[in-house]
Amino acid sequence: MSDDEMGSIGYLAAEFPSGWITEEDVAILLDAVDRRIIRVLDLEFLTKDYDGSVRRLELHELENPDGVDLGVWTGAYSGVLDDSDMAEIGSSIEPGSLAGIVIYENLWTLDLDAVLHGHGARLIADGRIEPEDLVAALDQTDDR
Repeated sequence: MSDDEMGSIGYLAAEFPSGWITEEDVAILLDAVDRRIIRVLDLEFLTKDYDGSVRRLELHELENPDGVDLGVWTGAYSGVLDDSDMAEIGSSIEPGSLAGIVIYENLWTLDLDAVLHGHGARLIADGRIEPEDLVAALDQTDDR
């Protein structure tokens, strides 16, 4: 893999109503990294105060009762999500909550691309289908 090859990029945002993350929350992410399924490009956190204001938190600012160590991702910042993206994510969480946002590279797609390329094929599109859209589409096929 050369430096200019990248897998498809995605992001996920999760709300933590308790205001903290657990060791298990981090372990599943670390497992995906360890198994070379993804590479974490950015890990950010937002908090929403009870007055509705949203702000970014640095990793060292997180209050975690499990003593979760996120130090492995210190400095992981891609700059892909701008302030408007963060405001949109922040508007989706409840006051007192914490939101974790991970931007990741799908490393497994590099292997697929290499195999396809070896056969003269190429990846030409990448996208995301929301789960609720899939459920709605499947419900429509049940009606047929």
